[in-house]
Amino acid sequence: MLSKKIYLVRHGQTDYNLKGVVQGSGIDAPLNSNGIKQAKAFFEAYKHVAFEKVFYTGLRRTRQSLQGFIDLGIPNESISELNEISWGKYEGLPMTHEENEYYLHMLERWSNGDLDYAIAGGESPNTVAKRLKIGIDRILNQDHKIILICMHGRAMRVLLSLLMNYDLRYMDQFKHQNLGLYELNLDDSGVFKIIKYNSGEHLKDWT
Repeated sequence: MLSKKIYLVRHGQTDYNLKGVVQGSGIDAPLNSNGIKQAKAFFEAYKHVAFEKVFYTGLRRTRQSLQGFIDLGIPNESISELNEISWGKYEGLPMTHEENEYYLHMLERWSNGDLDYAIAGGESPNTVAKRLKIGIDRILNQDHKIILICMHGRAMRVLLSLLMNYDLRYMDQFKHQNLGLYELNLDDSGVFKIIKYNSGEHLKDWT
């Protein structure tokens, strides 16, 4: 028996995304014009779904991505524990060749199991996982059966690993794109099943 249906999306595009600048939890960037179009495209494709509540992080790009649903009067809540990972001193900086090499080195350490390793001044995967669990438990403990959540790329990867009981070393298998959708079912036994994986069908005509 289906216990909950969760629609999980990444926020729409920002200028930081467009320019390849490191964003993270410390940058509260708004959606750009493309991101607003993506949000509208997602809304048009899924406005028929009887969402009982929508959730977003403490950063405005996620709330803006769900604004169409909020405007319908659907109950909504900000869950700051679902914020993006902190990239520390690298937030707000363009991804130079040197910084990209450092980023790839960090990903390699994570994939090798060094999940307490954090970028300078930032958060580790284990740190992020602990606060994400607080946030998602707050959501799942509510009575709503059909919910919509908007988050951030790296945090989504960590959250999906938690929900699917995957080792965090393999979180990069959960791909993401701006306004890409994961649809998940949660049954009464507490087992999640992915129905849609990073779906972008709703975006094909947005340009």
